[in-house]
Amino acid sequence: MGAAVIKVLVVHDTRLLRQALAILLCREHDLEVHTASWSDAVTGLVSWQPQVCVLDVDAPEHAAPMSQLALLAEHAAERKCGLLMLASPSRPGLLYRVSQARAMGYVSKGEPCEALLGAIRHVAQGEQFVDTSLGWDFLQAARVPLTERELSVLSLASQGASVAEIAGDLHLTHGTVRNYLSAITRKTGARNRVDAIRISQKAGWV
Repeated sequence: MGAAVIKVLVVHDTRLLRQALAILLCREHDLEVHTASWSDAVTGLVSWQPQVCVLDVDAPEHAAPMSQLALLAEHAAERKCGLLMLASPSRPGLLYRVSQARAMGYVSKGEPCEALLGAIRHVAQGEQFVDTSLGWDFLQAARVPLTERELSVLSLASQGASVAEIAGDLHLTHGTVRNYLSAITRKTGARNRVDAIRISQKAGWV
């Protein structure tokens, strides 16, 4: 009797990349693969009922879709679907943020395809899988220098929001926002607000 087929959903906003990854995975006799953009991810998960959902939340053309990830994670938990994150090395902030989704697996994008295949099969069996090459990044992720409120302020600032706009969105005074921005600059070791945004984006904090 052959091995049971594992249903895998690949979620990525770049169509060419998700289709290329699907073609690569479909070469394996025990994998059946579908793909979806982030806007269609929940629909794909609910309708197709995969055992493993492979996610790339670090798409270069936009910020990581954290709100969509939270919704997808909720539906995945209800359907016993394991989340498997594709992680960029040296971006501990992103690992920190996606850890809230309680993914069962993490694979570095710098590793060969065999690592991803092994991770998919582990997660399909209900086993956790963490790429050993991401060990240092997870250690750094546990040392996030900013509070949740500071991350919220910084996220809005990185999108070009003014002090007044940040204050309005987060229901804070202008002085409080300036204090947060000063603390963020100090904690990240930045020269100024723009430098703090650059440092934080490189690390994946925002």
